[in-house]
Amino acid sequence: MNYLEVLGRGLLSLVVLFSISKAMGRKQIGQLNLFDYTIGITIGSLAAEMTLNQDVKFFEGVFSIIIYGAASIFISLLTIKSMLARRLFIGTPFFLIQDGKILMKNLNRAKIDVNDLLQEARYNGYFDLSTVEYALMEANGRISFLLKSKYNPVTPSDMKLKVPYKGLTSTLVIDGVLMKENIKVIGHNEKWLLKRLQNEGYPSVEDLLLVICDTNEKLTIYPKNDVKINHTSLE
Repeated sequence: MNYLEVLGRGLLSLVVLFSISKAMGRKQIGQLNLFDYTIGITIGSLAAEMTLNQDVKFFEGVFSIIIYGAASIFISLLTIKSMLARRLFIGTPFFLIQDGKILMKNLNRAKIDVNDLLQEARYNGYFDLSTVEYALMEANGRISFLLKSKYNPVTPSDMKLKVPYKGLTSTLVIDGVLMKENIKVIGHNEKWLLKRLQNEGYPSVEDLLLVICDTNEKLTIYPKNDVKINHTSLE
């Protein structure tokens, strides 16, 4: 076996797979439906075959991967446009628990048992199934839960309380490197941040693992060599 050829074919197939994956979208593994999963394992098998089997012409293997990738993109676009296609290729959600009652027929349809349902409920933070009003098996195999109204946590809105707006935080330093674009986004410059950090006893950005800024310009500082987390407010 020519190891250099295998190495070259492997690296090229990796580039092809990465490019096809980018074109197919950014779905996480847990979001894949049955069709996406089938396409994924097929493309993976093709890539392995054209890497290790030198009898397979490389560019024919690449063409095969492109065919499957194009099919996936086409089906994704089709399911956006057509509800019928969506039901056919992706499927539809259905209840596992409805009005607090476990539907054994639908458990069998989902090919899971009560232990699987209890395990998934615990993963989602629901250790008492009697508090669940609905459980929905999603098309990607995940299970969504809705608590009974009386068990829902009280929110500030329920108590008619006013809470300060927080919004999104901005990451200003990562592993000792200034995130210059993020600093500009919050309306400041590097000099402003460095001065803030110096006032808090951090003269060198390289000593910082992470610095986060909220909408009130409050900094949360994570030093590299210090377990303590420092919170600073704008003065």
